[in-house]
Amino acid sequence: MSTGRATAAGGDGDAGTSRAGAGALLVVGDVVTDVVARHPGPLAPGTDAVAAIRLLPGGAGANVACWAAYRGGPEVRLLGRVGADTAAWHERELTASGVRTRLVVDPEAPTGTVVCLVDGAAGAERTFLTDSGASLRLEPADWSPALLDGVARLHLSGYLLFSETGRALVTAAVVSARARGVPVSLDPASAGFLATLGAERFLALTEGVDVLLPSRAEARLLTGADDPADAAATLSRRFPLVVAKGGRDGALVARSGAVCARVPARPVVPLDTTGAGDAFTGAFLAALADGAGPETAAADGCRAGALAVARVGGRPPRRARGAVPS
Repeated sequence: MSTGRATAAGGDGDAGTSRAGAGALLVVGDVVTDVVARHPGPLAPGTDAVAAIRLLPGGAGANVACWAAYRGGPEVRLLGRVGADTAAWHERELTASGVRTRLVVDPEAPTGTVVCLVDGAAGAERTFLTDSGASLRLEPADWSPALLDGVARLHLSGYLLFSETGRALVTAAVVSARARGVPVSLDPASAGFLATLGAERFLALTEGVDVLLPSRAEARLLTGADDPADAAATLSRRFPLVVAKGGRDGALVARSGAVCARVPARPVVPLDTTGAGDAFTGAFLAALADGAGPETAAADGCRAGALAVARVGGRPPRRARGAVPS
């Protein structure tokens, strides 16, 4: 498959502050268009239901990059694949969020689209209808070890594991990172897709990953453990650092087969839970890259998650300077 053309943007933006000379965070993952539909009542099959609908930039990989840039710290870069239909819009949005982009324009597939159905009830829970489009067509030819020049940390979106070409790219990226001593993190991304892939296959594909950032549901799927702490501890026997995200229950930090920290969530009235886990991951990784320890970085992640659920969509607000508010 042709890789199309790639575009690169500078990413000064108006978001968080990057520290000159610090090693960058490179995120590889999905860039999609979100159609967010917030419906105040139950859906009514066969007829109309009132909803507030917005078209927004999204994608787990892109969201993580934007939240990392919003938190502030080292430069944030993103490798993703989009269709020609919305490539320019997505590049503008990412650049304005302070992300330095390398977007491969797919010559055949349109940009991925996700319909986010957000329940108007108290939990503001979301359900996704996903057409991955170009986002899961990233392939090894889109990767180059030179992308790691100046990079201190590599983060991979778990959505890459849900296509054959994406899995091959993950393998190539991890091999390149290991050769350079660059730590690799990965977020499983989707409990639904993970269940289809299977736990054993996921664990085999993620050999060499240093930091795993699963949700509570993903940690249970990967271990079979009902208790979140047991699941996090079990995974930390395989991955050097596990940070299990629990939404309103905060986060668990686990190493060497034991939970070593429980980080509380920030209380917030949720408006839209889309992208909350991405916000946590982005802020957590930015804090790690900035020299914070895992527990402090998880606290930054919880702050970002609270901010995310109080907004519509998966991206942070635009602001001139500074880190995630305390």
